[in-house]
Amino acid sequence: MEILSVAEMREVERLADAHGLSYAQMMQNAGHGAAEVILQRLGALQVANPRVLVLVGPGNNGGDGLVCATALAKAGVTVQCYLLKPRSDDDPVYAAARAQGIFMADAQNDMRLRVLHQMVAHAGVIVDALLGTGVSRPVEGVLREILGEVALRRRGDKRTRGRGDKGTRRQGDKETGGQEDRDRGGQRDLSSWPLLIALDGPTGMNYDTGALDPATVPADLTITFHAPKRGHFCFPAAGACGELVVVPIGVERLEIRDWRLLAHLQPPISNLQLADDALIHGLLPSRRLDANKGTFGRVAVVGGCSDYIGAPGLAARAAYRVGAGLVALAVPEAIKPSVAAACNEAIFITLLETTDRHTPATLPRITAWLAAVKGGAAVVLGPGIGQAHETAEFIAGLLDALASGRVETKGLVCDADALNLLAQMPNWPARLPALTILTPHAGEMARLARTTIDDIQSDRIGNALKYADAWGHVVVLKGAHTVVAAPGHRGVVLPFANPAMATAGTGDVLAGCIAGLLAQGLAPFDAAVCGAYLHGAAGERWRQAHGDAGMLAGDLLPLLPDVLRHMFMIDIND
Repeated sequence: MEILSVAEMREVERLADAHGLSYAQMMQNAGHGAAEVILQRLGALQVANPRVLVLVGPGNNGGDGLVCATALAKAGVTVQCYLLKPRSDDDPVYAAARAQGIFMADAQNDMRLRVLHQMVAHAGVIVDALLGTGVSRPVEGVLREILGEVALRRRGDKRTRGRGDKGTRRQGDKETGGQEDRDRGGQRDLSSWPLLIALDGPTGMNYDTGALDPATVPADLTITFHAPKRGHFCFPAAGACGELVVVPIGVERLEIRDWRLLAHLQPPISNLQLADDALIHGLLPSRRLDANKGTFGRVAVVGGCSDYIGAPGLAARAAYRVGAGLVALAVPEAIKPSVAAACNEAIFITLLETTDRHTPATLPRITAWLAAVKGGAAVVLGPGIGQAHETAEFIAGLLDALASGRVETKGLVCDADALNLLAQMPNWPARLPALTILTPHAGEMARLARTTIDDIQSDRIGNALKYADAWGHVVVLKGAHTVVAAPGHRGVVLPFANPAMATAGTGDVLAGCIAGLLAQGLAPFDAAVCGAYLHGAAGERWRQAHGDAGMLAGDLLPLLPDVLRHMFMIDIND
């Protein structure tokens, strides 16, 4: 499933109109598709005789809402519409809604919003069709008052309404209710807690960056059209969308696959996808029946110091758990016994006996081991390595050896303090081997980019794409809805937002997953996407069994083979 920016969605609609699918027909398709989703949801909730209130804005989003209201009314649902601004009788979607007998009111003729107050008070379902993707202005004036009425009706509920594990569905996927619905045996009392459904997204969200106006009322369900937008996967907006459902509007049937080539947008058009099981199934390396450990490659984990003993072992075990054939640990001799006890499947690259950190003196033995591996090993640099001055010199020397081509590898993953030490080097991107995989969290990303965490978080997707292209390397920007980006504005967003994963060591497991797939022959971008997805899917399995807190990084390791087995066995046509 592709993910679009607002500008890209406008280009899609423009080209669709030029190819014979008019804007008016796209609006009809959107409104009818939204109505179908709402009817399915009401059926799943076993709601009898619901009263639906559609809040209608002045633009195309409001037009989608009017078409949706008309379709619901034709299906026998009691529908009312409240307009932010009056519409002309010449407006065909407004005229059709009036002809269907739908009660209409508008803010301009509603003294102190008294009519709205009554409509909101009696609604079981409220559809937010006030502002769509094309508007990002602050929520002020009457619009703010309208949202205030909705918020007042819904105030007092303490449940978290983030997307969580509900995920993203295309219309037609299997219908599932949320946890709050299952807790009631499939029934929901809409008289006390109206269901809020947003068309495109809740009013006040920025569809590119995920910024959210303070007046925004979080939705239970968001119905967006043709493709999800970037903001649906960037917080705080991602936490206000509820479940996300994508409704087709007819563009998919048109032969305009070259629309990216025809557009001249700034920033450039991006190839951005939402990862799913089918994508990963198609990328994973095969497992030959006549294989041996050499078949599935070698991984070298270079890390550890006296302050961070466990990190390299986590990375090594993760590489094994995703199928690597052999993992070697290059850790200081002072911590080697502890690491060996935690990961007795690994072999060790023997370093100087007196060291408790990596220094330039340890470099020759590591490069010699790497040079001896036929076909090259995948290298993980950084888990637990620390930021000592001698370690910075060691990393500089290792990067020079790898980038020069004197040592052949299958790829390099830079993680943790290796990233922090990189950020201190002048012109650091040029010192890395081609398409090195960088795995920063927001703080590390800010240091690499020489900016602030707030700046990175203000546009996670845009920043990941921009810096991957500028640096010439693969970026895995970790966090809720991790973004994997490659040069050329190519990216994949993960569907996972899991608070249980916010614990020390999970990043080490991620680095090992990626390296284990690099060792098996995947290209850097594909290895990063697959490793991050397997890692996130393992976290979701743990969360489903145990909840949002209490995970240890090591808990992910035994779940990785289960996730892999599922990925190999899925039927992509199902």
